[in-house]
Amino acid sequence: MTGGQAVTTVHGRCCPTAVYEAGLRSVAGRLWIRHTDGRRESLPVDRWRGGVKPGDAFLLRRCNGPTLDVGCGPGRLAAALTVRGIPALGIDVAPFAVELTRRAGAVALRRDVFGRLPGEGRWAALVLADGNIGIGGDPARLLSRTTELLAPTGRALVELEPPGRPTGAHLIRLEGPDGRVSRAFPWAFVGVEEIAHLAAGAGLRIMEIWRSKGRCFAALGS
Repeated sequence: MTGGQAVTTVHGRCCPTAVYEAGLRSVAGRLWIRHTDGRRESLPVDRWRGGVKPGDAFLLRRCNGPTLDVGCGPGRLAAALTVRGIPALGIDVAPFAVELTRRAGAVALRRDVFGRLPGEGRWAALVLADGNIGIGGDPARLLSRTTELLAPTGRALVELEPPGRPTGAHLIRLEGPDGRVSRAFPWAFVGVEEIAHLAAGAGLRIMEIWRSKGRCFAALGS
């Protein structure tokens, strides 16, 4: 839904992709989550855009082979890996995010992680940064899908909520810089304390947990 195409609405609400793309396009990078309890939380659009951000370097160092960046957004991680000579593919459901990733110099496709993807079973690393462990609102299902995508010795690199942050699966809405509000959709927030249990359910184990620049990460492997 780029280039002036009509915005899809569902029961009077915009689809989440349209509101997300509006946030990516906005100069100020303004985008919010509206929780069911009424809380409104600002999303770090400026961190998603542009070059490598604080905390990214330690994540990128752990990508030692062909890497799938799930929910790549504007593509800063896929682009950084490409510059370093590491084969990387970004996937995102938002057409404008895919376009931005390509502009940044990386390869990207408009794909759903639960759909058919190139290189299934052969990726050395799979990145779920910027809260993308929450995609679909079912992290157990997403981690099980991850095991199908990774090579036998591959690693999932997952960004997590820090201790003390609210976690769990919820219906949320996106609010954009132009005042539009999306329909509700499922998302999950997964904390450091929960990842070992979720990983075990998918046949994965914790290889490493680290913190960098106020962000929390885990490396999962079989």
